[in-house]
Amino acid sequence: MTSTESLLSALRQDGFRITPQREMIVAAIADSDGHTTADDVLARVRTKTQALNLATVYRTLELLVGEGLISRADLGEGRIVYATAGHGQHLHLVCRRCGRVIEADPDLLEPMRVQIALQHGFQPDVSHVPIFGLCSDCAPGGSD
Repeated sequence: MTSTESLLSALRQDGFRITPQREMIVAAIADSDGHTTADDVLARVRTKTQALNLATVYRTLELLVGEGLISRADLGEGRIVYATAGHGQHLHLVCRRCGRVIEADPDLLEPMRVQIALQHGFQPDVSHVPIFGLCSDCAPGGSD
């Protein structure tokens, strides 16, 4: 079963109707390599049909996030990216000054996840996490 078929099947099982527009949006995100934005999804779908707008893309992406089928990360300054679960866990280090995004090992968050669970009985989702700060080029004393 392809990634697209898997996502559509999960939506059907949860009682959601699969419209042609929803199917094209799901295929666009499922076929993307890694992260994608709502604008990227719209551009991919627009190669097949003009009968779709950005609001429909956002509604479908939010539905997929709500159902736990894709993840969303806010990289700051309006940069929202989406990824399928198949993209795997990852950590984004986002520079507040230059906007650079560095992917880091998500295992770095494991001790924090465990402590939150132990101290608060809360199970955090750390599968797609941005952490904001300054990159080595922008930090005081960084490389110039």
